[in-house]
Amino acid sequence: MTITMSRVAARVPDRRDSVDEILARYDRPRAERRLFTRIFGLRTSPSLAEDESLLELLLDAGRAALDGRRADLVLYGHTLLVQPFGHHDEFVSRVRERLDLPGVPVYGISRINCASVLRGADLAERYLRRPGAGPDETVLVLGGDQGSMGDMSRIIPGFVVCGDAAAAVVVGREGGRHRGRYRYLGGAAVRDARFHRNLRMTTEETRAFGTACVDGMVRVIDEALERAGLGRDDVDWIMPHMSNAFVWRAVAGGLGIPMERVYLDLLPDQGHTFGVDALMALDHADRTGRLEPGRRCVLAAQGMGAYFQAAVVEVTEDAS
Repeated sequence: MTITMSRVAARVPDRRDSVDEILARYDRPRAERRLFTRIFGLRTSPSLAEDESLLELLLDAGRAALDGRRADLVLYGHTLLVQPFGHHDEFVSRVRERLDLPGVPVYGISRINCASVLRGADLAERYLRRPGAGPDETVLVLGGDQGSMGDMSRIIPGFVVCGDAAAAVVVGREGGRHRGRYRYLGGAAVRDARFHRNLRMTTEETRAFGTACVDGMVRVIDEALERAGLGRDDVDWIMPHMSNAFVWRAVAGGLGIPMERVYLDLLPDQGHTFGVDALMALDHADRTGRLEPGRRCVLAAQGMGAYFQAAVVEVTEDAS
């Protein structure tokens, strides 16, 4: 049985806010502002305009990914527990109505922060491989968060500035009504329980967290590759969690691969968009002609906590 993912439907606001101005707005120290812009390589961050909403971005991405087809299950991965549309109980009904999915189960995936969206793809694969699964069943995986709501959602001090975006993919069995663009070869999850305090970590824990992020990312990528029956040399691209360039130089060194294989094209102008970073990178690489059939990519995500998730995909001939 072959499980594949559709092309990514990515939705990013046109508006970009200066990272330096965002940090200044929330009274972050000048040294931290220089760190983010000069060392981390961050210039701008996408932000919803006053007349835009994340819910509309999510629905638009989901509609584009489905492309008129039906899904049997919807999984929405998100980092922030409180978002504007989360203050009422209409989210599920709106998803069903606007995406023409009456009666379809809709579940949220949270509490693992920015690892939630790739965890959704992993859960979709397990769902489709369960005993008794129908050959034409598909799962719509949604992801998206609104960082521009305030300082607690916008800035992780010393690590990253967070922007607004949404993305969607359809996961299904190859053949029948589903034929994807990316063959899902395997995935893995890792957690380092020392950092369960999350944003309430002590100064000592925060210092140790930086090293743990690199170690955890290397470990989860290696485990995902092992489950896919591949080695580091079999990977053409790593589609990263776009926290900052400094971390990925260390991860590339830990993996023993050149930085040129880490896809950071979106980092300066788009930066970190929570759990959809890797999907955004995959979509951009495909749209700009970087992904030929047979290319293998590792999608990687890291959530505060510390949670790590990776998925290995192979580009197929089909462009759907």
